[in-house]
Amino acid sequence: MRNILLIALAWFAYGLVHSWLAGSAVKAWVARHWPRLAPAYRLAYNAIATLLLIPPLALTLSMPGEVVWDVPGWIAWPAAIVAVAGFVWSLRWYDMGEFLGLTQWRRHDGREHEGFVLSPLHRYVRHPWYSLGLLLLWTRDLNAAWLTTAVVLTLYLLVGSRLEERKLVERYGEAYRRYQARVPGLIPWPGRHLRPAEAEALRQAAGQSTTGA
Repeated sequence: MRNILLIALAWFAYGLVHSWLAGSAVKAWVARHWPRLAPAYRLAYNAIATLLLIPPLALTLSMPGEVVWDVPGWIAWPAAIVAVAGFVWSLRWYDMGEFLGLTQWRRHDGREHEGFVLSPLHRYVRHPWYSLGLLLLWTRDLNAAWLTTAVVLTLYLLVGSRLEERKLVERYGEAYRRYQARVPGLIPWPGRHLRPAEAEALRQAAGQSTTGA
């Protein structure tokens, strides 16, 4: 039980720091006090987030425990292939330079210019990368340590997606609220999706909202 608590606390601490650094308040504070560092904020954020993964991962790997969640191979392998393929395929609709922070750093501009992305996967869930991550996480054998990790990360993605959407509503206004009403957050649901024309109309409405702001 002690090992489980340590792992849970490590991932919980990671989630808190990750969300705190992602907040607009921290970014604005850096821009106000160290404006020359602002263009590198996104790049530094991603680097710090990656480094901070090391402690909880090390704990998880060093305290495995017995297998408590057994998934047969005929489910695990296809699910892993779908998750990885879906992630790679969806990269076509993202500006990875912007996502990683390289573009902001190169142009000496800390602002994010990427528009309202609505890939084909976004027509079925609002956070497809989170959904694919959950698919990969829960369709494999899990020992006690990894089950703890899966539970904490699932809770983090649920809460984190809500926090992220507050910023998206602020940025895109009514267009994003309409999107929320039509498309589920993490789990696809029959009848709740957008047709291509509807997705394009929402994307244009979001662009007009941003321009108007």
